[in-house]
Amino acid sequence: GVRALVSILQSWYSLFTPTEATSIVAATVMSHNTILRLSLDYPQREELASCARTLALQCAMKDPQNCALSALTLCEKDHIAFETAYQIVIDAASTGMTYTQLFTIARYMEHRGYPLRAFKLASLAMTHLNLAYNQDTHPAINDVLWACALSHSLGKNELAAIIPLVVKSVHCATVLSDILRRCTMTAPGLAGIPGRRNSGKLMSTDKAPLRQLLDATISAYINTTHSRLTHISPRHYGEFIEFLSKARETFLLAQDGHIQFAQFIDNLKQIYKGKKKLMLLVRERFG
Repeated sequence: GVRALVSILQSWYSLFTPTEATSIVAATVMSHNTILRLSLDYPQREELASCARTLALQCAMKDPQNCALSALTLCEKDHIAFETAYQIVIDAASTGMTYTQLFTIARYMEHRGYPLRAFKLASLAMTHLNLAYNQDTHPAINDVLWACALSHSLGKNELAAIIPLVVKSVHCATVLSDILRRCTMTAPGLAGIPGRRNSGKLMSTDKAPLRQLLDATISAYINTTHSRLTHISPRHYGEFIEFLSKARETFLLAQDGHIQFAQFIDNLKQIYKGKKKLMLLVRERFG
C-alpha cells in the first residue's frame, strides 16, 4: 500500500542506485497502473508524487549524468521542483556532464516549450565538443546543426552568441560550410513564423556574426586541403577535386573570394608541384 511505497521512496539510498531509483522505482510509483491498482485518492497520489520528486532531485544531485533527464521528467508538473532540477543540470554542466547528455536535455527542453533554456544548454554542450577536421561523420554533427538552427530561430543575438562557440569547437570544413549555408538561407528569428519567410533581411557574410563563421570555414578548408595532400593516393584524386569544388563555393561567399581562391590554388600548384598528375587535374578544373 501507500505507506510501504512512501517508506521505499524515502529510504531509496539504502536500497537502490540513483539510476535505479529514478528510472525504475519513482517511474513505477508514479505510473497510471499503480494509481489504479491501489485505487489511490487525490491526497495519496499527491503524497507519492511529492516523495518521488524529492527522490528525483536527490538522485540528480548525486548522479547528474545519469539522473538529470529522469528528474526533469518526474518534476514536470511541479514548477519549483522542475526549476530545481534544471538548476542542478546547469550547475553540473561544466564538470559532470558530457556534450551528448547536455544536447539530449537541451532537445527535451525545446520539446517542452522552453527554447531559451534549450539554447543555454546547447551552448554549454558546445563548450565540451571538439570536432576535428576529418570527423565529417561524427555522431554529434546533427546536434550541432540542431543547436545552430535553434539559435537562428531565436534571433540574431542568439546566433551571434553561438557562432564563436561553433568556431572554437568545430574544425571540420564540410560541417562549417553546411552551418554557414543554412544561416544564409533565411533571416534569423523568422524560422517559426509562417508567411514571413522573405520579409526579413538576410544576413551578410561580410559582417558579424557570419563573417567569423565564413573566415573559420575558409581556414578549415585550407588546413584540411594540406592535411589531405600529405598522404593522398591516386585513387582519392577525384574525391579531392570535388572537395576543392566545395571549398570554392565557400570562398565565393567572401567579397574578394574569387581572388582568395585563385591565390589558394596557385599556392597548391607551387607547394605540391611534385604531384604532377594531381596538379594537372587541379589545373583542368580550376585553371
